[in-house]
Amino acid sequence: MDLLYVLLIGAVSGWLAGQLFKGSGSGLLWNIILGVLGSFVGGWVLGKLGINLNLGSHLVNLIGTSVIGAVVLLLLGRLLGLGRG
Repeated sequence: MDLLYVLLIGAVSGWLAGQLFKGSGSGLLWNIILGVLGSFVGGWVLGKLGINLNLGSHLVNLIGTSVIGAVVLLLLGRLLGLGRG
């Protein structure tokens, strides 16, 4: 059940980051990968900055952190020339 929870949060977070960053989704698998990696990056970045999200429920905080991390990953990818298009 925990794996399903992680995959669902990853899918939602990756999709939201894609919408915010470039205005379109990237496919379910890519969204899951982006969201899961984004959760690690977001947690690390926010921790280093001393920021603790309080957006309501724990689930919303997890998604927010994952989206922030996924956007950071997308920005890094674009800066390194790894973005599509």
